[in-house]
Order: sequence, then structure tokens, then C-alpha cells
Amino acid sequence: MPQLRAAIYARFSSDLQSDASIDDQIRLCTEYAARQGFEVVATYSDRGISGASLMRSGIQNLLRDAGTNTYDVIIAEAIDRLSRNQADIAGLYQRLQFQDRMIETVSEGSISEMHIGLKGTMNALFLKDLAAKTHRGLRGRALAGKSAGGKAYGYRNVVKRDDQGEPIKGDRIIDVTEAAIVQRIFCDYAGGMSPKKIAEALNGEQISGPTGRGWGASTLHGNRERGTGILNNELYIGRQIWNRLTYVKDPDTGKRISRLNPSESWVITDIPELRIIDQDLWDAARARQGIMKVKNTSVPIWDRRRPKTLLSGLMRCGCCGGGFSKMTKDRFGCSTARNKGKSVCSNMRTIAQKDIEAAVLDALQHNLMDPDALEVFCAEYAKERNRLQAKATAGRTTLEKQLATAKRDHAKLVDAIVAGVPADQVKDRMLTLDAERIRLERQLENAPSPDPIRIHPKMAQSYRTKVAELIARLGGSDGSFAAKDALRGLIERIVLHPDGESHGLSIHLEGALAGLLSLSLQGADISGPKRKTPPDLADQVSDIVGELVLVAGTGFEPVTFRL
Repeated sequence: MPQLRAAIYARFSSDLQSDASIDDQIRLCTEYAARQGFEVVATYSDRGISGASLMRSGIQNLLRDAGTNTYDVIIAEAIDRLSRNQADIAGLYQRLQFQDRMIETVSEGSISEMHIGLKGTMNALFLKDLAAKTHRGLRGRALAGKSAGGKAYGYRNVVKRDDQGEPIKGDRIIDVTEAAIVQRIFCDYAGGMSPKKIAEALNGEQISGPTGRGWGASTLHGNRERGTGILNNELYIGRQIWNRLTYVKDPDTGKRISRLNPSESWVITDIPELRIIDQDLWDAARARQGIMKVKNTSVPIWDRRRPKTLLSGLMRCGCCGGGFSKMTKDRFGCSTARNKGKSVCSNMRTIAQKDIEAAVLDALQHNLMDPDALEVFCAEYAKERNRLQAKATAGRTTLEKQLATAKRDHAKLVDAIVAGVPADQVKDRMLTLDAERIRLERQLENAPSPDPIRIHPKMAQSYRTKVAELIARLGGSDGSFAAKDALRGLIERIVLHPDGESHGLSIHLEGALAGLLSLSLQGADISGPKRKTPPDLADQVSDIVGELVLVAGTGFEPVTFRL
């Protein structure tokens, strides 16, 4: 029986903050593989990343290679190394079962549905219990007037020790140098300077901000309702507010988002020894901010976050990499240059909204799908598909040979029994060969089809037609939001450089490959040679984009023009 190929996966996170633990896990898994007679062919790892989400490069690479017949079995130290999220571990197990990949762990052995159900529940409860214990411990620190997480500008964390030499965490003292900057910010703001001008002056003097980089206006004014920003931090008047915000992970993206807690759940503690700003100066700054307006709207948050203009969020400054945003009613400029000053970015040129939108829409329609470039793209894509197909075919051929050998050996044993060999002598070997046959047949069912997808050059014509339709819908009320979103999906980014020749801006437009292909394939003939009707469009686009390794831009080169 051929030796099974094993892939090792290791991970450590906040509950195991030691880089050496990755090596320890790999060593244990390697020893386990040797005991089981597995051949280790690949190793994957994620360092310092929580197991509450599958948004990890290591686990994503592991799952990707499961579909390319790279390995037969996954080995981990324990099932919670793969994921601690109950839904994720169940989905991961189901996906690997479909691909005929096994999971084995050093702690639990061969993983079955029972392990997934019981361990998944236990890991979910562990995460919930850990969060509750952590929150309880931080609450105790906050009530004692100690730091309950994070570091505020103007203070330094200090570590003290008890009688047994154990560290006492959460103590802070005022940082005299940073405290002087905080006092200066409040004085300047109360005296009439805008946060933008204050940030520009601090950057001009090369004074590092809270993150060690430059200052921005938002660093100062923050969000008053959420208590963020230098001007809203009540610790500067000796008043600590803890538990104002709750952070949760978006299950789709794995990103943390904050939510404002009700005021009755806040923990407020007076710490007069940490006061930096006197009450009169604080009140003067508060008076200038004015009465805080609480938003009261029934519009869903996803609609309130819609881009205000067609190109909002897509434009970048070619000098500093910062965003281009509205400077006046109808002109865009570099936000970094405006908010942080010329010492950080000198690009002070602006561009009219109507000009940039007209130029980009024209380029989308006429430049990003050049027929000559597309011809090169199709040729290179076919070449890459052939390479991938040859690799898949080689793997399929190997499986077919192994299956034929298993069937032939099984037939020989049957012949031996017919010839008079006692069945008991060959029973175990026959069962092993039969199990091998079933395994190989399953792998062949899931092996990639030798039938490649073709892209027809007429996709350029289809693309132009679709873009023209979307542009026509921008001015109308019917479907204008959808048209704007579709057009934005075609753009990766727009980089604006100061142009010495025209004293204007040079615009570098980069198309989003997935969006361009998706729109182009709506109406283009991309069926394979043996298909009578094209398969589902989303599956086609996913297959094509996922396999564009060599040609991830050919045919869709960036377009540069001047305004």
C-alpha cells in the first residue's frame, strides 16, 4: 500500500505567545507521522494569530493545497490548532471530507464527526469563558484606577513587583515630554487653531505622534461620542472611562469592529494624580467643540457608509500614498498634505471632480480592454492553463496507475483462492486492497477535469458594451447605486502624481482583474470544447481568476494620462 502523504499545521496565538511553540508543535507532529508511517510532504503555520477565525494565511494555503492533491492527511497537535470556532471547524471538516482528506491530531488521533461536535463545542465555550475571565480581570484593574489595556499618549506604563517578586501590572506615570505636547495641543485648540493646523505644526517640528509616525487631524479631534482622539481623552483631567467600547470580529472578514456600549455599563474612576490638563483649559476646549450632536437616523449603517462620490476611497497620492479626498465642494486633494503639512507630503495640487470622473470613465471604456493586449492575455492564459492542466493530468495518471495495480493484485488473490489457497491466508490483504481501491476511486472523482476553460477574444467587445450601459445608468435614478458599485469594482486604485509639464496631475489607473473579468464574461463565449452551455458564471470567474498566476495583469495593463 502506498505511503500516505501528510501535511503538518501549527499555530500559536495570544494564549501561547512563544514563537518556539511552532517548532515544538511541528516536532510532535513529525514524530506522530513517523509512528503512523506517514510521509511529511508539507508544513504550514500561523504565528501570533487567533484561532477564532479562518482568516489566516497558513490555514488558507493548507485548504488551497487540499484541492490540488498535495497531501492525503493533515496532522496537528490538537483540533483547536486548526480552529476554535465551532462553525469554522465543522465547515473545514466537511470540506476536507469531500476532498477525501483525513485529519489526525497528536492529542485526539483520527478525527471523526464526534470529535468535531464535542471539541467544537468545548473550544467555543473555552473562548467565551476566556473572554469573560479577561473582561472580569480588566474590570478589576479599571476599578482600582489602573490601566485596563492600551497606552494613552502622555503616560508611561511602569511595572512594579509585590513582596514575592511577581509583577503588578497596570500602573502608569505621566511622561513629562509627552504631557507638554498634550498641554500645547489643548492650548492651541482652545486658542482657535484647527486640529489640521496643529498637526501640521507638530509634524513640521518632527515631533512623533502616538503611533510613532506623523500627526493627523483625526488623531486630535477623534470621535467625541466614542471618546477617541487627544481632545476627548478624559484621562487628561484625571478621569478614566473603561468599557466605553466593545470590540467584536466580523465573521465574514475577520476584522475587529467597535460598538459603543450603553453609558450605564461604563466603569468611571477618578485618578487625580494622572491629571495633565487643568479644568479651565479642558472646559475651554470643550466649549469650542460645541454641543455634541447625537445622530438619529433610520438609514442602515451600510447605506450611510456608501462612497459619497464615484471614486471616493479609490484615489491615492503618488507622493506619500495617502488618500485623495474632498478639499472643496468639487475638488479633490491629498489628505495627508492638508492634514499633516508639507513636511510629510508636498503634493498640494487638486483636481476637479468632474474632470477626474470623466477621464477615468473614458479610460475604463476605451483603454483597459485594448484588443491587442487582450490577444496577448488570451495566449498567455492558455499557456498557463496548459501548464496547470499538465500538472493535474500527471497526478490523475498516477492515481489511475495505482488503481489499476490495486485491482490487478486483488484479482490475483481471487484467482489464488479459486486455485485452492485458503481464504484465511489472503483475507487481510484482500480487505486492504479493497479499501485502497475505494480511496483511489474517490480521489479520481475529485481530481481536476482535463477539459480546460477557454476565453473568447470577444470578451473585450462584451466588456465595452457593459461599461457603456453602466455609465449611461449613472445619471438616472433607476439602478444608479448599483451602476456606481459595479464601476468601482473595475478599479483597483487611481494614483495621482504631480505633473511637471502641465502643472496638473498625472493619473495612473489600475484595473481590478477580478472585476474586469467578471464584467467581461457576461455575454462572452467561454464554454469548453465539450460543453454545450456555459457553467455558472461565478464559478467560471472564480476558476479563471484563481489560476491566473503567470498572467495576473497581462491584457489589463495600467493606463496613465494627464489632466
